[in-house]
Amino acid sequence: MNKGWTEDQLAARVAQDIPEGACVNLGIGLPTKIPLHVPKDREVLFHSENGIIGMGPDPAPGEVDPDVVNAGKKHVTLLPGAAIVHQADSFSLIRSGRLDAVVLGGLQVAANGDLANWRVPGAGVGGVGGAMDLAVGAREVLVMMRHLDKNGRPKLVKTCTFPLTAPGCVTRVYTDLGVFDCVDGAFVVRELAPGISEDEVRTHTEGPLVFASRTALDQVASVQHEAADR
Repeated sequence: MNKGWTEDQLAARVAQDIPEGACVNLGIGLPTKIPLHVPKDREVLFHSENGIIGMGPDPAPGEVDPDVVNAGKKHVTLLPGAAIVHQADSFSLIRSGRLDAVVLGGLQVAANGDLANWRVPGAGVGGVGGAMDLAVGAREVLVMMRHLDKNGRPKLVKTCTFPLTAPGCVTRVYTDLGVFDCVDGAFVVRELAPGISEDEVRTHTEGPLVFASRTALDQVASVQHEAADR
């Protein structure tokens, strides 16, 4: 698919929803692009579970500090006033509910908010790392991912078939096709990316969809139609 948001546009869309003064953990992969797109007049405290509070964006070429890396071992920068803390203190912050949000990558998200993001069955043995602590400790769990996997299969599903990171934890999903909330066992479409139609989202989503911009009567007819098809 050539339409929809690019990775940087997607990161900018997520950054748009992060409020002033929030303390936010960023997972490895796509979420690490978010600091580049936070408005310069907005203060956000980014956290990395290996012990950084006040993480900045990727370093410019030639300005890499080899001792400053995020939890994915990727070089990052420190914002003015940043703190480096022991990993035990970092996880105390996570587990005590002091994170306003976490933005994680995803392999599968189910319509009921279940998240699978740490291992693909049959692809070797992996480790969940701190993802399960983040998924249950943060006040809000946001997922940033591509809508389809490398084989063209939907990642927004009825039920996760991959090992779970945490059940019922996801509140909102951002993909290259749009913005989706997990509400009452369905994906509520809050926004479509440029050039993406409702039909395209239906085609590329396995789980039940509700379009927030449509009328209640339309929604009932749509849900009844989908139920009849199943």
